[in-house]
Amino acid sequence: MTEQRRTALKELQNLDLKILEAQRRIRDFDPLLIEAEESALVLESDAEKTRTRLKEMKLEERRLVASVDEKRAREKRLDERLGSVRNLREEAAVSAELEMIKRALQADEQEVYTLIDQIRKTEERLEGVDETLVEERLVVEPKLAELIAERTEAKKGLESFESERESFVGAMDVSELRLYDGIRRGGRSIAVADLTQDGACGHCFGVVPLQVQNEILHGDALIRCEGCGVIHAAPDLEAIAAAAAEEAAREEAAKAAKEAAAADAVVEDASDAAEADEAADAEADDVGEVTEADAGEAAEVGDAGDVAEADDGAADQADDAGEADAPDDAPSADAEAPDAEAGGDSGVADEDDGAADSDRTETEDEDTDDK
Repeated sequence: MTEQRRTALKELQNLDLKILEAQRRIRDFDPLLIEAEESALVLESDAEKTRTRLKEMKLEERRLVASVDEKRAREKRLDERLGSVRNLREEAAVSAELEMIKRALQADEQEVYTLIDQIRKTEERLEGVDETLVEERLVVEPKLAELIAERTEAKKGLESFESERESFVGAMDVSELRLYDGIRRGGRSIAVADLTQDGACGHCFGVVPLQVQNEILHGDALIRCEGCGVIHAAPDLEAIAAAAAEEAAREEAAKAAKEAAAADAVVEDASDAAEADEAADAEADDVGEVTEADAGEAAEVGDAGDVAEADDGAADQADDAGEADAPDDAPSADAEAPDAEAGGDSGVADEDDGAADSDRTETEDEDTDDK
């Protein structure tokens, strides 16, 4: 019977935890709604301020227009009065007043024109704000509708849990319910805690004496923890098995994830190695192309060397041919040289004969003179 009472308290606690969770969800919707509607609210506030300012400006416009009309009426009366003055003093007074009215009227008219321009600009600004607000509403309203629907669903869930709790506590013992509510009234959300497998409190994990554990497992009284004050309950074997299965599933999932990560790492390493091989092959191809280019250049240099050697051979052959032709021409040159020498000697001999003849002639002339 005691175990059933503890089970009932635990079920009641589960209901209360669900109620707390539903209340928390409902509270969490308030900032979400404010955040979703914040931009539209800012635009609405701006539009409202603009409308208020526009209304004030239009009131000021009406006041200035009335003032202008009143001054124009006074100007008209003064003009009429100026035509019926009786002396210069009265004329000067009326003229001075009329001039003052004209200046005031001009100032009011200028202020009216300025205010009308401001009103026009304010109306344009208000129209732009209203258009932006409409566009923002088109974006915000679906989000608001979705959030409101979710909050309404959460409220329905809360009402369902509260109704279930009311029907559940109706069949419970009043003293037990009073004890349970007294524990939770202090701000605690946990009022009933199972013992752990090693005999400790499931809430504060304080060690429970063996005798107390035996009373909790087999006794009829509701025993509270000396450390935290919660009501002790026997371990829930099904919950322990479910927790163990869940832990095993988490470990299996973690192991599978680790193996998948290792496989991905292997694939990635293989991919990196393939990319490195491709890069090495590309580099080798580049080196081969460079080597072929160098070989082509070397072949071109070798061809140029062969051409140079051929040119040298042709030059040597030309030199040999020149040396072979030189002996035939040399005697002719030598023959011409003696002829030239002979010609030179003949000239000298002629000069000597001329000189001898001249001497003989002079001698003959001298002999004739003597005679």
